[in-house]
Amino acid sequence: MAPSFDNATSLFNFVVRDGNGIKGMVDSGISKPYIQPPTERINKKNAGVCKIPPIDLSKLDGPQHDEVANQIVRAAETLGFFQVINHGVPVELLESLKQTAHNFFALPPERKAVYRKEVSPSPLVKYGTNFVPEKEKAFEWKDYISMAYTNDDEALQQDVALQYLKTSHEKVRKLLEALLGNLGVELDDSKIDAFIGKKMVSMNFYPTCPNPELTVGVGRHSDMGTLTILLQDEIGGLYVKVPEDVDMEKKGAWVEIPPIPGALVINVGDMLQIWSNGKYKSAEHRVRTTSTKSRVSIPIFTCPQSTQKIAPLPQVVKKDGIARYKEFIFSDYMNSFFGNAHDGKNSLEFAKINSA
Repeated sequence: MAPSFDNATSLFNFVVRDGNGIKGMVDSGISKPYIQPPTERINKKNAGVCKIPPIDLSKLDGPQHDEVANQIVRAAETLGFFQVINHGVPVELLESLKQTAHNFFALPPERKAVYRKEVSPSPLVKYGTNFVPEKEKAFEWKDYISMAYTNDDEALQQDVALQYLKTSHEKVRKLLEALLGNLGVELDDSKIDAFIGKKMVSMNFYPTCPNPELTVGVGRHSDMGTLTILLQDEIGGLYVKVPEDVDMEKKGAWVEIPPIPGALVINVGDMLQIWSNGKYKSAEHRVRTTSTKSRVSIPIFTCPQSTQKIAPLPQVVKKDGIARYKEFIFSDYMNSFFGNAHDGKNSLEFAKINSA
């Protein structure tokens, strides 16, 4: 029997303020606010599996550089998701990350509650649950702790999540060099902050769910930033929507990104779609829940600095003959993104130029 909550405030107090999280509701069943509308539920039986082979990132440094760069570009132009192997991030670090995530979410509620946004000892660290609770049609079955960083000094701390961030930075840069190079843009040190000047590590925890067919771990959305690098565990549950302008036979279909031991998942964010004038696709994706085993995932979100001006790159606009997105300040996009509930790729409407 699910716990009885008189109103949204009592539910918030139990889940967030008191630190119980979604984990605290597992033994009690699902309360009504977590039951998704039928259109938002995930039917695993109706979804396919992504069969794109993983990309060997180590070959970017050898004679097969151009071939591998083309594979990266092709993936960004189509599904907007791909997996990389031989990426140089130690397997021991990846395993330690997953264990660290499980350890944190196993802490007593009062230990986690101290990191709530309102009381966290650091403005860079935040523990929470839903994306925008006050605007969601139904709540997501997920707890998280996020850690934001803007420069290398902060990343020198010997925390396992920060080791992951720093070790992954050069991999993200190599991917971005390939993607921007295809657009005619050379990425050098003077430009790096304009594209990935801000980074955030998040540890996501999806507890077992008594009724996974009624819930979602994360609702339909695209990521707002440049590139996301994701470590997922062996449980799986990440689904990506096939863009309608990529595969007419599968348009609107959902495919699962299957876990590959030791691999990292890469996806294009909204900013990269805008810079490329729509050539690269920020992928709409979501996460299902499971009744068998708790799941963790650890993404790194890379973004421009909040004061950065964003617009389609002039090299691309010159070739296309038209800009499909307006110029704006990234902080304004962030405010729009975080001010609305997850709703597919509607976040991009903020930047689109409406043709007459």
